[in-house]
Amino acid sequence: MTSLLDGLKRARLLAIIRGSERTASVRTAVALVEEGITYLEVSLNTPEAIEVIAAVRREVGDRAAVGAGTVLTGEDAARVADAGGQFLVTPAVTAAVDSGVLLGLPVLAGAMTPTEAFSAMDRGATAIKLFPASLGGPAYLSALRDPFPNIPFIPVGGVSAEAAAEYLARGAVAVGVGSPLIGDAAGGGDLDALRRRAQELLRLGAGAAG
Repeated sequence: MTSLLDGLKRARLLAIIRGSERTASVRTAVALVEEGITYLEVSLNTPEAIEVIAAVRREVGDRAAVGAGTVLTGEDAARVADAGGQFLVTPAVTAAVDSGVLLGLPVLAGAMTPTEAFSAMDRGATAIKLFPASLGGPAYLSALRDPFPNIPFIPVGGVSAEAAAEYLARGAVAVGVGSPLIGDAAGGGDLDALRRRAQELLRLGAGAAG
């Protein structure tokens, strides 16, 4: 299997699913994969998130990589691993970073400041989830990359389809897109509208299949 980082560099998009209903969340994930989006994060804030991850893994097989977001603790990390999750995403430099490394799962560690980003990479993170990216915008990403040109950054938080292109132009390896992409689909809403939004991101060059 292609390493997570190499795959994200090619795909350029991480779709973030934070649903309100189990079946709708699974259907949302499958629809995204059918449209060509190949990296999916299921937030542990989603009801029955562990079951959602396991179900999506069964449905999509090797067509996509499926991981968990909002991973806070070592116990969370272990549950994700048991469900077949393929990577972890944290909102901060939490205990889950260390646990993920011990479990052999790639970790996208949440960080906002230079100190947090350096600390997370020093602890074995695969990449930095720059969060909340909207606080500083693309210019802040550029400022971080000046002292840390070798740290892979993935902006997350308030990333629209239009902003995605600018973050990528400023050196992000990929972008994480949640509600601007998912809309109401993971709560039982319009899957056709979800597919159209996915196609728009693909046309803009964020999310080309890798």
